[in-house]
Amino acid sequence: MVTSRVLFRGLSTLRRQFPTRVVSTAAVKSRPLSSLLRQSTHQPHTLPNASSHTRTLCTKGEGMIINIQDEKDFEDRVINSDKPVVADFHATWCGPCKILGPRLEAIIGGKKGKVVLAKIDVDDNMEVASKYKISSIPTVIGFKNQKPFGQFIGLQDDDQIDTFIEKLMG
Repeated sequence: MVTSRVLFRGLSTLRRQFPTRVVSTAAVKSRPLSSLLRQSTHQPHTLPNASSHTRTLCTKGEGMIINIQDEKDFEDRVINSDKPVVADFHATWCGPCKILGPRLEAIIGGKKGKVVLAKIDVDDNMEVASKYKISSIPTVIGFKNQKPFGQFIGLQDDDQIDTFIEKLMG
């Protein structure tokens, strides 16, 4: 049986190997990962250097939403933040992540700037994801006073998300 960690890392690898093909979880479960990787006719997709990216910062309502670019950026803007931070570990290809992201943005937008949402794409920030042992996505970790402060994995009801954020802000 494929563990979630192997499945997570396997899907990340497959997404880079098959940038134009959608590789589903079912495809990974039904065939060995090695057979899927051998079928690659594309060169691995290389990501641009994180330093070439523009660090984005935008506000939605009165909440702040930031996109983390690398480990140093994570340290500066999440760990060393003077406000509580909700770190959303996600991937662009993850269906549940696409549902959870806007819900987090809406809830945090209503907190009047008292909390920050940091969005971390695990494919672009594997070192950060590995450091916090992210094996399933979406994973949300709260950070307060330079330390992790609770987490949840997967989709949650809006009430549960709001309760999580209120405890973090508390």
